[in-house]
Amino acid sequence: MQSIGDSYQKTKSQIEIAAKKAGKKISEIEFIAVSKTWPIEVISELVDCGHKVFGENKVQEIETKVPNMSSSLEWHFIGHLQRNKVRKVLPLVNMIHSVDSLQIAKRINDVASDLGLFPKVLLQVNNANEASKHGFTKDGIYESIDELLKLERVEIEGLMVIPPFDPDPEKVRPYFVNLRNLRDKLEEMSGTKLPTLSMGMSNDFEVAIEEGATSVRVGSSIFGKRTYKKK
Repeated sequence: MQSIGDSYQKTKSQIEIAAKKAGKKISEIEFIAVSKTWPIEVISELVDCGHKVFGENKVQEIETKVPNMSSSLEWHFIGHLQRNKVRKVLPLVNMIHSVDSLQIAKRINDVASDLGLFPKVLLQVNNANEASKHGFTKDGIYESIDELLKLERVEIEGLMVIPPFDPDPEKVRPYFVNLRNLRDKLEEMSGTKLPTLSMGMSNDFEVAIEEGATSVRVGSSIFGKRTYKKK
């Protein structure tokens, strides 16, 4: 069985190769290790390898892990964020990838004003129109972008997508192309730069990088398959 350190180095090499293929340096691709469900002891193994950027999708895990690990680490919230959890999350994370409605963006703006923060966020797009996933539709984001960009405390950095899973990464490629094209159109419409494209996970991050990803969210390729507690 491969160690976390070996898996990490292998994944870094794959990211570097994909970046070169896309005409980029590895430093231009943010590598987020998705540590959801994994305990601090396991995450610490990756920290010992020099990695500092982690992604979590549950507020309870963020609340447990962040105060009990090095303050030099960077944390990204990648799960669905409920209105009543915004106040807990904002002081603990460097970026929220999953702003999926104008309503939650306004809530983040209000709480950020109370806390004196300027959170960086990404707008989650559901470009497959999957009922099981959250996110703006293409029409919805066009309708909301002007109002979103007027929020004084929220720094909108770009877009995020979670495409439908397919074991063949090539079948996922169109969703990445779609997100990049949508970003370009929004920049043209608004006159505002949206430099971050958060797209690509363990199964398809290489294709995502080829299509313009600036941030990839990789978990199982490093840590192995997760075991979830039964409810």
